[in-house]
Amino acid sequence: MKQTELLKGILEGLVLAIIQRKETYGYEITKILNDQGFTEIVEGTVYTILLRLEKNQWVIAEKKPSEKGPMRKFYRLTSSGEAELADFWQRWTLLSKQVNKMKKNGGIEHVKF
Repeated sequence: MKQTELLKGILEGLVLAIIQRKETYGYEITKILNDQGFTEIVEGTVYTILLRLEKNQWVIAEKKPSEKGPMRKFYRLTSSGEAELADFWQRWTLLSKQVNKMKKNGGIEHVKF
């Protein structure tokens, strides 16, 4: 299984977490993800996620002047985006605990064949 397939469900939460720290734009989000080791993530993927987050009303976008070049679309979380991020961390904590438990126990526990 490719890493990108595993990341699909996780990236939305990670993007929300980045935006929660500070209002930011797509290229900067991509750079942060890349700097954190998610080197396969490209801008197109991030912009697709941002559109979905905006459609779900978890972020609000606002065009602002850039220090260099054209206007940039900056994103910030809405209150429903904050709630979704909290839910994401809760789901992630449970999922990672379950996966680590299976890994530690050799993949299966208490299974009768």
